Amino acid sequence: MASDSGPAPVAKPKTRFRRQLRSRIILSFVLLGFGLTALFAYATNLTRSRVENALVEDVMNRNISAFAEQFARDPKNPQFAVDQIRAFVYTPDKFESVRINRPEWYELKDGIHGITGTDEQGRPLSYKLAVRKTPNAWFFLAYDMSQTMRGEEQFNRAIYLAVVVFTLLSLVVGWWAASRVMSPVIELANLLQQSGGSTAPESLAAHFPTDEVGQLAEALDDYAERLTHVVQRDREFNADVSHELRTPLAVIRGAVELLLSRPDVDEKTRARLQRIQRAEQQCTDLISALLLLSRNERGHGATDVAKVAEQLLDAHRAQLGGKPLELLLEGERGLVVDAPEAAVSVALGNLIGNAVKYTTQGDVIVRMHPKAVEVIDSGPGLSAEDAARLFERGYRGTHAGHSQGGGIGLSIVRRLCELYGWDVRVLPGPEKGVVAILTFGRDDTSLL
Repeated sequence: MASDSGPAPVAKPKTRFRRQLRSRIILSFVLLGFGLTALFAYATNLTRSRVENALVEDVMNRNISAFAEQFARDPKNPQFAVDQIRAFVYTPDKFESVRINRPEWYELKDGIHGITGTDEQGRPLSYKLAVRKTPNAWFFLAYDMSQTMRGEEQFNRAIYLAVVVFTLLSLVVGWWAASRVMSPVIELANLLQQSGGSTAPESLAAHFPTDEVGQLAEALDDYAERLTHVVQRDREFNADVSHELRTPLAVIRGAVELLLSRPDVDEKTRARLQRIQRAEQQCTDLISALLLLSRNERGHGATDVAKVAEQLLDAHRAQLGGKPLELLLEGERGLVVDAPEAAVSVALGNLIGNAVKYTTQGDVIVRMHPKAVEVIDSGPGLSAEDAARLFERGYRGTHAGHSQGGGIGLSIVRRLCELYGWDVRVLPGPEKGVVAILTFGRDDTSLL
């Protein structure tokens, strides 16, 4: 059996847009707070370090110049003492001792140098060294930076703590701002969920001020009003069409019944009249089913599925026209469905009709189960394209050829299944052909 449409689309899980939007607002505040605080901390630390180095180097340059001048005035008394600064002077006869005792100073050129290492006790040592080398003497001024390093560590800890504190503060502010921003949106969503109890659209804009959310509510009101008018026109059109079509169909039914009651009707004419009668019944069932779909209303009834299947098979047997095809009904009887006979007839009739249409020879078997019906044919089978596009409105199977049909049969079956909570599947047969399974209730999956 070739399919007229494709499998029902898998329902996607609902995405919680409100929570995602709130999270994005909070995350934006946190990233903004962290980014600005971290940037400010980095700029502050960099500025402090540069200013401190500039001040220290300026002090050392001035002091080494003063030290050199004092040595030039009184070479025999080179003592020079400043807080946190130690002075060293070496005459040419002691240059070699510098290379031996302080090799890290020996190769240094004039200027300010940063020296790190450890002292005699193994503690970290850091100092700035001012170097000035003349032919008459080498001058060294060492400025102890250990206290400055400890102060820098404390300053860095304070900066890091400030970054953490302001980031947490941004989190709190972002949470509060997101709640304030999302409050009218959540209120609008709640009103939308609560609306729909009446046919007339309820005004949403009246609950909100004339801000962005109010404009959104006005747009939704306008859309709901236009959608209501479209639905109303559609319902009126369906009701009018149903009424207008039922009248001529009733006339056809009465005329056929009257003709069939005449004893002088020959067998060929009687067969044609019975075919008209079956077509009239199919049209009546289809109109009833489409009217239920248009209203999205479940009709009720106690329909014997086996009886409907037998009637459908009898109707198709009368239309085979010498086609080498056998139509069989197998399985248990007694399956009764709470639905109008028209809905069951349209759903099952499309499956049987497709099987008969696309099976050139062999058999079509309608097999009854406690909660389902199988339609098994020996036709050309199910192609990969058919399997991918099952239940797609307007799609005609790859084996349709020049046969009549608009490709909406299985689409109607799918919509009826969605309305009544049934399930329909079309699968490749075990050897050839196609197996269509119509389950009356989605909770029964063990059919075979």
